[in-house]
Formats: sequence, C-alpha cells, structure tokens
Amino acid sequence: MRKSAVHLKFSLYLLAGCLAFTSCKSRKLITDASSARGKELSGTMEQRYSTLLGVPESEIRDQRLYKFIDDWMGSPHRLGGMDKGGIDCSGFTTILQKEVFRKNVARTAREMADQVKRLYEEDLKEGDLVFFDFGGQPFNHVGVYLHNNKFVHVSTSKGVIISDLKDPWYYKYFSRCGSVK
Repeated sequence: MRKSAVHLKFSLYLLAGCLAFTSCKSRKLITDASSARGKELSGTMEQRYSTLLGVPESEIRDQRLYKFIDDWMGSPHRLGGMDKGGIDCSGFTTILQKEVFRKNVARTAREMADQVKRLYEEDLKEGDLVFFDFGGQPFNHVGVYLHNNKFVHVSTSKGVIISDLKDPWYYKYFSRCGSVK
C-alpha cells in the first residue's frame, strides 16, 4: 500500500512537471495579421515570434521585449488604463518603453508623436513607434514596431495584439513613425 502511495505521488509530480514544461512551449499569440490569424504557435519564444513575424529566429534577439509582449498579450483595452486588467495604446507603449528600453515617453500618443525622431517607414527598427490617425484625429493611436511590418499595440476590441502595418485597414490610417529620442 505504501509503495502505491509513493508511486501515485511521484506520478502526480511527474504530470505537474510535464504540464508546466509544455505550457511554456506553446502559447496562443493574438494577431490579426492574415498570415498567422488564429494560429496556435508552439516552440520556444524565439520560434513562436519568428513564425509570427516571418523572420529568421536569429532576428528575435531582445528577450525582454518578447517576454513583455507575452505577459501582456490579450490584456483588454480600457481607456486610461495602466494595468493588465485594462490598458490603452499609449499606456501600453509608455510601460513597454520604460520597462524594456529604459526610455521615458509621454503618456499620450499625440505627445509621443512630438517626442520621436521622424523616420521613413523603410527605416523602422524594433522598438520604434508607429502612429495612426483614427477618426480624423491626428496621432490618436500608437504601437511599437517589431519586424517585417508587424507591430504590437492595444486594439479596442481585441486588447494587446500584433498587427501588420501593411494591412489595408491599418495602412490607410498610418500617419507617422519614429524612434524615441
């Protein structure tokens, strides 16, 4: 009897360990980029993001950035929000810039647009900011550029998400990009 209790305990620990290990290797990344929409991606963080962004694994270098995105992925939108219970685009960008790149930026997208060194879109690098004019308002949405025209931002309907800058819906509202000074 004692032997079976030890065996059961060992089996439970083994099962818990396997679950913990596999859950770290597979994660649903939320994206509306057509090539990866709704895909369940598995593998290491580098493998998952290289697949999603369409770049070689070697280009996924900034572990802090992608860990940050993983931690926030799917957090809902809330105007004025500053936590995982609800956040807006400029709040997300402010926290990401501070925690990942150690840079301080303004709290609103409009003020951030005034803080950046303007770039041509073909010169965008990981961590640069991309701005949009939704509803006729200048610079009222901001996201953070990743690779291959993909950017992370907070969608009002889907929360923290990765989208494609060249998607016709986003591109028609794209207005400015730049690096934080």
